[in-house]
Amino acid sequence: MRAHGYNEGMADTGTDARPPLLPASAALYLDFDGTLAALAPHPDGVTVNDSVPALLAALRDRLDGAIAVVTGRSLAAFDAIVGPPRYAGAGLHGLEWRLQSGPTSSTTSPDAARSIAAALKDRFGGDQRVVIEDKGPAVALHFRQAPERAEECVAVMRGVVTPDFELLRGHAVVEARPRGADKGAALRSLAAHRPFAGRRPVFVGDDVTDEDGFRAAAEQGGYGVKVGAGASVARYRIATVDGVHAWLGASLAALERGEAG
Repeated sequence: MRAHGYNEGMADTGTDARPPLLPASAALYLDFDGTLAALAPHPDGVTVNDSVPALLAALRDRLDGAIAVVTGRSLAAFDAIVGPPRYAGAGLHGLEWRLQSGPTSSTTSPDAARSIAAALKDRFGGDQRVVIEDKGPAVALHFRQAPERAEECVAVMRGVVTPDFELLRGHAVVEARPRGADKGAALRSLAAHRPFAGRRPVFVGDDVTDEDGFRAAAEQGGYGVKVGAGASVARYRIATVDGVHAWLGASLAALERGEAG
């Protein structure tokens, strides 16, 4: 079991801090890129293992629907990759929000972000290695294929954003996002509604934008699970995306046997 980066008991915080298996009383909040799916050179190239959709659907049933995706992608983009069933969640770092059976709502318009995207295209449009991702109300600049331009990308982004936006640094990406939304706020909003209310939140993510989710989970008596290396406020850590799949699969098996508390 150690090879997958988890065990069934509590572990000390640190490099090998492995989370316990999910209890039946958990509310599970999952990031997508770098957590459920491996990162790719281009955001459109991200895929999930064939086993993941069925695994998520089975976990949703065992947790009485208390599973949500909390992602930097739009919820529509997540739906297109993973497919049915429809999950509750928050997209664009909390700018979009929905319950499983409700409509998707957005808190901002895309107009201001469009001007940022246009300025970025003027600067980087000639370099196909630099990817400008228009997310509607937010815009991300990916430089995974051009690491030598990392600081330039960050500096240019700082120069084109307006005070209504904040910058987020991630894995080979810098993103401009309207102020006032984050993954912690998204978790708190979801946790106020059924089937999440009254459950112990478990937030799983890999990037700096997930730290707000880890904090919110801890505030509500739950915990965070950091995927990969790097400093984090999360209580536990899993080394790889494959390790996340293995932990979720082991949790599902325990829930099906009635062994999870």
